[in-house]
Amino acid sequence: MALSQQQPVVGGGYGGGGYSAGQAYTGGGYGGGVVPVLPGSPSDFTDDSYRYFQSYSFGPNPAVPAHAAQPPFTDGLPDLVPDPNYVQASTYIQRAHMYSLRCAAEEKCLSSSAYGPESSDYDVRVLLRFPQRVKNKGTADFMPNRPRHTWEWHSCHQHYHSMDEFSHYDLLEVSTGRKVAEGHKASFCLEDTTCDFGHLKRYACTAHTQGLSPGCYDTYNADIDCQWIDITDIQPGNYILKLQVNPKFLVLESDFTNNVVRCNIHYTGRFVRTTNCKIAQS
Repeated sequence: MALSQQQPVVGGGYGGGGYSAGQAYTGGGYGGGVVPVLPGSPSDFTDDSYRYFQSYSFGPNPAVPAHAAQPPFTDGLPDLVPDPNYVQASTYIQRAHMYSLRCAAEEKCLSSSAYGPESSDYDVRVLLRFPQRVKNKGTADFMPNRPRHTWEWHSCHQHYHSMDEFSHYDLLEVSTGRKVAEGHKASFCLEDTTCDFGHLKRYACTAHTQGLSPGCYDTYNADIDCQWIDITDIQPGNYILKLQVNPKFLVLESDFTNNVVRCNIHYTGRFVRTTNCKIAQS
């Protein structure tokens, strides 16, 4: 997630699945624009209670793609499942000036035409916005594949990203499946935004610990920076919106066949209609 620097939000905590576009976090202990020091020592980053791939004993042997991560030591496995109904309910078009998208531009969330020598702060970008809600339906925590001393600090929105490519967002041609928009690879901080009854939130979007517990959801509302595909250069027509979580299989799951959501998109040039969102295998 990324945020622009237009309207500060004063508060403490990282609830609600993130911040709205055009907002920056100024409270909760990370004030003054100073990058917080990551906790612990080198041994802290490698202790068995933290490292996902050394935290568990061997579990089942699920069918996984050949290029997936090596099986971890685990008594169980996570299983990320995005919510297609959540995507379909809140997809919309936004037009925004470049001056309100500075943090997004810094994180390369716009198509290449936004970075040309002739671009200005008053240029308007057309954004296909959509939310995402991902549940861990597995039996083990979903932990970032990177040790926390390598997590990347994002100053615009004042938190760490623990995975470089937690999701891929793409817009595809209906007949050929060819990518027609410059989708992007979304990095995230991972947290338990909400949980089913009987499950407790254990992870937050902080420098100390991130992850997604079984029975819990990581939610990203449609108004969060970079929760979009830049379709400024796309002609009106029918397309497929594709969202994929854990796209490079960097963290082993019990089931990789439920990581993709596909939706039918009808773009008129002014608004968008989203239908038939469903889980797909690829």
